Amino acid sequence: MSLRTGLLGYGIAGRVFHAPLIAATPGAELSAIVTADPGRRARAAAEHPGATLLGTSDELFELDLDLVVVASPNRTHVPLALAAVEAGVPVVVDKPFAPTAAEARRVLDAARDRGVPVTVFQNRRWDSDFRAVRSLVAEGALGEVARFESRFERWVPEVWDNWRELGAPEEAGGLLYDLGAHLVDQAVELFGPVAGVYCELDRRRPGVAVEDDVFVALTHRDGVRSHLWASAAAPHHGPRFRVLGSKAAYVSHGLDPQEEALATGKPFNDLSTYGRLGLLDEAEEVVAPPGAYAEFYRLLVAALTGGGPLPVEPGSAVRVLEVIEAAFESARTGKVVAP
Repeated sequence: MSLRTGLLGYGIAGRVFHAPLIAATPGAELSAIVTADPGRRARAAAEHPGATLLGTSDELFELDLDLVVVASPNRTHVPLALAAVEAGVPVVVDKPFAPTAAEARRVLDAARDRGVPVTVFQNRRWDSDFRAVRSLVAEGALGEVARFESRFERWVPEVWDNWRELGAPEEAGGLLYDLGAHLVDQAVELFGPVAGVYCELDRRRPGVAVEDDVFVALTHRDGVRSHLWASAAAPHHGPRFRVLGSKAAYVSHGLDPQEEALATGKPFNDLSTYGRLGLLDEAEEVVAPPGAYAEFYRLLVAALTGGGPLPVEPGSAVRVLEVIEAAFESARTGKVVAP
């Protein structure tokens, strides 16, 4: 029997990522989709004709479901996750888990008290290029890593008419929450706890209400330094990854192709990226492992049906939020802040 899954939201997160991944996962069934927008409702009906279309979250929680996925605007993550926990239904929350670490802990406390599994969708742990970096670091192919550089840079000169561009704190908009949640998560996954955070936040585009140009420097407790960039105002893009070690470096460019494939309805499995590994001009091209976003839901089905580990331990998302909060404080004060 497949896990009957209800999806809250059919914007970019729900339509591009969650819906097709759920539909493609053995043991999972996309049973219901909540969206009040008529255009999105029509698109959801065409793309997932087997799903029930609903207009409110209250209607969703009246159904008999095995899993709820929160892919709605950031301000709704906490109340909807708490509603799922109260209903006793396992829940996936898209990143960022919550606007604050305190609110994320509130969800986890409620989940622990009710015995309800909660996990967070950190799909970019399964990016092709990140899988390559993780493997190279684990194998010692780079030697002792000194610095990890990671970028999500885009050229979007016009401000979007989208909640991600809204400045109210409860919206948790801006690039530090959006792309920064991925950047920080990947750095912490590779190199562990953070001792100090330095951050620069800027608003580059005319009329923008939130930061659209971000730099974060992390000093990990093991001494590795992570330098992280996110920008919507970058007319030139640096390397996606540049990892410098005592023996070699690894450099890659461009974004993992899974998102584009999912967005356009193309096959999204077995897509790899390329990088260069080695010393200076002697570096050689290497093929990264295939991207594997589908692994998130495969692992989740295994966890909920067979007792395996959740694909993302939710406490890790709390630690990411602690780093993000320290980054905001650093940008405000100009000082290095301990998370």
